[in-house]
Amino acid sequence: MTYSTDILEKIKYYASIYIRISDIAIMLELQAEILRSDIADASHPASKAYRKGKIGAKVKLHEQEMALAKIGSPLALENTRNNLLDMEDDE
Repeated sequence: MTYSTDILEKIKYYASIYIRISDIAIMLELQAEILRSDIADASHPASKAYRKGKIGAKVKLHEQEMALAKIGSPLALENTRNNLLDMEDDE
């Protein structure tokens, strides 16, 4: 399916606040199965928008966690350590 720039921006925004695909479809008056299929196709613009939104929010969370780790939060230290291990596993 072809989506307008406005719809792609909304998909990106909703993904950035962790809204489920089925709920995004409702908000945008789309069929959930089609949206889900488009998002599953890594080359589709809807997939790129969705992943950018989701990853952008993840980056912000990691930044906040790193800041807390730097001031000594035990949970943040453990989480950033796990993030580093995940990163190294992906290399």
